[in-house]
Amino acid sequence: MIPVDSFDLSNGAVILRLACALFFIPHMYFKAVGNPPPASKTFIDAGYPKPLLFVRLALIVEFIACVALFLNIYTQYIALVVAAVLSVAVVTLYFANGKQFLWLWVKGGCEYPAFWAVMCIVLSMLYWQ
Repeated sequence: MIPVDSFDLSNGAVILRLACALFFIPHMYFKAVGNPPPASKTFIDAGYPKPLLFVRLALIVEFIACVALFLNIYTQYIALVVAAVLSVAVVTLYFANGKQFLWLWVKGGCEYPAFWAVMCIVLSMLYWQ
């Protein structure tokens, strides 16, 4: 059973955990909708051998991470796994952009996943106490 204090919005760590979890919803939507999904172009541009397989794999990992973080299940470990996955996303964007480092997310850069990865590392640190 999930303790009630897992949703105490007066606790900053809880707000950070919920934000990190809920940010996955639009991220998963981008990978799940469409035929092929829009995210597959990023995987194709990055040179992944089977882009749709990687889109689906990312979708599964993100769904599990979203649920686990939201429900406060193994948060310190899941947050580190998510940080690693988001770091892979940063590298993928680098290769998808023709080995150019773009920062701004709105221009296809890695700003959003890089920030999110750092917040997940902070989240893991907060929950490790």
